[in-house]
Amino acid sequence: MVQDSMDYAKKCEACQYHANFIHHPPEPLHPTVASWPFEAWGLDLVGPITPKSSAGHSHIIAATDYFSRWAEAIPLREAKKENVANFIHTHIIYRYSIPHRIVTNNGR
Repeated sequence: MVQDSMDYAKKCEACQYHANFIHHPPEPLHPTVASWPFEAWGLDLVGPITPKSSAGHSHIIAATDYFSRWAEAIPLREAKKENVANFIHTHIIYRYSIPHRIVTNNGR
């Protein structure tokens, strides 16, 4: 049945026009390596989460040290740059010193 479906999709003109296109060739993955604890952190913002928590939190911000895999996370009511900067200051810099790198993929 799976093979029949694949054969049908290959012959379907609309399927060929609207299929997913891979616009970039795949590139090899490179692991992020840290040489010592708290040198590099990964930062992620999760949300909005619905329903909100009983305290009104709708986002979570989390940071992970690439060397030790230590994680710091807090809930947020709003995803504002001030809240992110405050998290970096109070939960990373004040506790572990200034990191050499902070890696994030949230490009808002």
